[in-house]
Amino acid sequence: MTDQSDIIEEEEPLDEGTLLSHLVELRSRLLKISAAVVIMFIALLPFSGEIFSLVSEPLRAVLPSNTMIATEVASPLLTPFKLTFFMALFAAMPVVLYQVWAFVAPGLYKKEQRFAIPLLASSIVLFYLGIAFAYFIVFPLMFGFFTAVAPEGVEVQTDISRFLDFITTIVFAFGIAFEVPIATVLIVWTGFTTPDKLGKARPYVFLGAFVLGMFLTPPDIISQTLLAVPVYLLYELGIVMARVFTSSGDESEEESDSE
Repeated sequence: MTDQSDIIEEEEPLDEGTLLSHLVELRSRLLKISAAVVIMFIALLPFSGEIFSLVSEPLRAVLPSNTMIATEVASPLLTPFKLTFFMALFAAMPVVLYQVWAFVAPGLYKKEQRFAIPLLASSIVLFYLGIAFAYFIVFPLMFGFFTAVAPEGVEVQTDISRFLDFITTIVFAFGIAFEVPIATVLIVWTGFTTPDKLGKARPYVFLGAFVLGMFLTPPDIISQTLLAVPVYLLYELGIVMARVFTSSGDESEEESDSE
């Protein structure tokens, strides 16, 4: 016997609440996010020196003296401290995204929730892949290029605080750029466009990827290309994912109608 609540998903009642209840729920989620970041930060703080050594290894490996400098009095203390906080934020990203999902989920139908859970998991994996790609691929090539083009008689010595600002920008850029497939699926899912229209826009996306790389990376062709090419390939992956999700959604609607 078929349950009446499964006949038509569009008739499924959604959880509703007052503005005050939503604000209380939002406050609870934000507190959990903050707690996760703080706990991770406290756990990583004793290893701040080792973390900075690990993160700076791609640059120190190509420096002539294998060492960096500190031009400010407090930077030897504050720079590893700030880097540890960013690492805690990156490590707590699954908790952050889950809390965002838990806040939004009551307003979605069950069919939408089934699609959102794989998207959430994919977004976490892609974010970490973007960070790994920046660290293992982009940093060695980029730092090697910068030190190699230094004029004769110039010894490259990088300040640790400037280094942190530089790599933070690059890491966030690649982490967000690797979310392109998720963004592609979402705009198709909301009905804004279709996979076929996205396929016809490939030349514009290819050009836009290099323009994006120009703004988000240092002014050199290597780092721009290393960002633009993965963004375009991820766009193609997003089109494939959008086709899969839309076809799955159509099959679910047909099954509901048949029931």
